[in-house]
Amino acid sequence: MIKREFYLSQIRPFYDSDLIKVITGVRRCGKSVILNAIKDEIAERSDNVIYLNFEELEVSERISSPIDLVEYVKLNRKKSKCYVFLDEIQVLDKWQMALKDLRLRDASIFITGSNSKLLSSEFMTYLSGREVSFRVRPFVYKELLEYSKELGKTVTPLDYLIFGGFPARIEQQGEKETTRYLNELKETIVIKDLLLRHKVKKDVLFRKIVDYVMKSNSRIFSSKSIYDYMRNERFNCSINTIIKYIDYLKQAYLIESIDQYSVKAKRELLYYSKIYLCDVGFNSVLKPDGAYDLEHNLENIVYNELVFMGYELTTCRINEKEIDFRAVKDGKTYYIQVAYMAAHPATYEREFSPFKTIDNNNQKILISLDPIDLSTSVVRHIKFEDFLLLDSL
Repeated sequence: MIKREFYLSQIRPFYDSDLIKVITGVRRCGKSVILNAIKDEIAERSDNVIYLNFEELEVSERISSPIDLVEYVKLNRKKSKCYVFLDEIQVLDKWQMALKDLRLRDASIFITGSNSKLLSSEFMTYLSGREVSFRVRPFVYKELLEYSKELGKTVTPLDYLIFGGFPARIEQQGEKETTRYLNELKETIVIKDLLLRHKVKKDVLFRKIVDYVMKSNSRIFSSKSIYDYMRNERFNCSINTIIKYIDYLKQAYLIESIDQYSVKAKRELLYYSKIYLCDVGFNSVLKPDGAYDLEHNLENIVYNELVFMGYELTTCRINEKEIDFRAVKDGKTYYIQVAYMAAHPATYEREFSPFKTIDNNNQKILISLDPIDLSTSVVRHIKFEDFLLLDSL
């Protein structure tokens, strides 16, 4: 497995801090690999290291309460600063109580989890702000290239468009095996991280909503639109139930939503949102007979790559015309359109016309799969394959 220096470089300054280091992200995105890489680096200078993975039966059976965890660390640590690594800690009930105790005992604590409740307001309040968090995501394309090279494989932008960036999916032998892996991962998340954890009783309805949302990436949505769809499908539910289920998906890091920005009013319109998946592979496994939704996956991947680069994103609507992203970083603003192919006259007009109402003080960018350069005097065209190799715009 590759060393994900992008994340390690952010965490290293906190190795000896008494702040609790919280590493979060969707299941199987590589959190445990990063945790082990940190452990290995620290083990080079200290032998006072404790590691526990709470998804291992032996660990969960032996340590079933906060008191058990505190006692285990006390019995197995040395007198100097102890480095404690707790993988998938959310499995342990009331784990926050143990952490509050351990951090007062000269311990540097690192935890991972697949649920954003790790970063909930209740958790923050309980620890009085004594934590620092790091969000880990599936591979972006540059990381996927690095890992595929390590495995002696090749991965193309088209492959990334279809199957996304979960690390283990590149280890699979072919398309059938990759699809099976992604399906099983999706099922694990739906059952273990959502249905069981939240004690969802309407499991058929919940699964239907999950599949609908995963097939609706890179689209404007509202709870009302999902409600109308479910009623159409003869499912009886309330808008409040849908809002609750959507929140569950966000808590498990399966989806994110961004708000719409009004250029005219220079403010965000909070009642308009767009859904993006943590990984487009979850969209592709729901498409029958390989009828992949490459157009929306393309926009979703651009979203994931821009977030990785550190841009703050909103979608934008100007005079009834949508611009896919307003990206802001270091005081610079970029307006970005994403198109599968933009050379056709009708598509060209649709993608370029919204730019006409924006002044030229901010850079305007088109990202597409077109092999030819479509740049104009005021719009910069970036080919998708080139965009994937950028560190910033």
